[in-house]
Amino acid sequence: MSEQIPHSRPTLGDDEANAAAEAVRSRRVAAGERTARLEQALAEYVGVRGAVATSSGTAALLVALRAVGVGPGDEVLVPSYVCTALLHAVWAAGAEPVVCDVGADYNLSPASARDSLSARTKAIIVAHLFGRPAAIEEFLAMGPPVIEDCAQSVGAEIGGARCGSLGAVSIFSFYATKLLTTGEGGMLASKSAETLAAARDFIEYDKKPDAVRRFNLKFNDIGAAVGLAQLSRLPAFIQRRREVAARYDREFTAVPGIRLPSAPGSVYYRYVIETDDPVDLIRALRSRGIEAARPVDPPLHRVTGTGDCPNADRAWGRAVSLPIYPSLTDPEARRIVSAVLEHAAGRR
Repeated sequence: MSEQIPHSRPTLGDDEANAAAEAVRSRRVAAGERTARLEQALAEYVGVRGAVATSSGTAALLVALRAVGVGPGDEVLVPSYVCTALLHAVWAAGAEPVVCDVGADYNLSPASARDSLSARTKAIIVAHLFGRPAAIEEFLAMGPPVIEDCAQSVGAEIGGARCGSLGAVSIFSFYATKLLTTGEGGMLASKSAETLAAARDFIEYDKKPDAVRRFNLKFNDIGAAVGLAQLSRLPAFIQRRREVAARYDREFTAVPGIRLPSAPGSVYYRYVIETDDPVDLIRALRSRGIEAARPVDPPLHRVTGTGDCPNADRAWGRAVSLPIYPSLTDPEARRIVSAVLEHAAGRR
């Protein structure tokens, strides 16, 4: 039987192993020089003033919310079709998430966000979902600070600018499944010196002269060593993802029962197709040793029980994420294509 093809698989090698080993041998493993180098490298890559490394992407999002002044009694607009980390970060900041619908590109709908604005809106979180750049300029014009969630989109560009360089602050995730990984970890980035200073203050509670509530949300130098190696390989990672996506596009474009939503500028964190019965397709692929998944499950408005989000419901009822990552081999990609085509043929 062929080996199982997982839905996600980190691309790690000797460069990352050697970098981690060197950090361990140095015996300087807490946040230090390597963490500072990763912060500087990512800030330069994105095109902003600076960055602050954190223990996770969710931690980065909480820090970002606090850094732009979000607190109890405030509202934060969030898209429904996205990871539940957004809800937990907003709740942790003491604020109330206002769940909005998404558009055909799965990203936050400007119209839905505009309709949800209120005097209590203190921030808008715009996720560039699946590696697809969102229409960030429309949200910037709405007034409240825009937090770009780039957990799935590092390296993607909007009109020649990198995702993460246009909002008041941006966040990144280095979780095991992400575009670049350190196992766990995250980053906050901003053009604002004030925002960066507020973020750095919040993640370190020791030796402070006041009673402001803070948390230890710092990163570490072992993870940073791996992250530096990963960042140097990111252009090749993105190129490979786009190569696999182009293969899928060619094979699936004219297949009855499968829809390929447009993804201009995507770095393809996920390759998402739509079908009438996602559960059936996921089950069929699993029977052939291929792991696929609903890319968001469930939408946030189903978690909170608030809001009417028909586009998010439609996406949830149709979308399937296929394996796509740099270490996916050509034979594995062919197996995936064949399995999807066989399943589609059997449903005619």
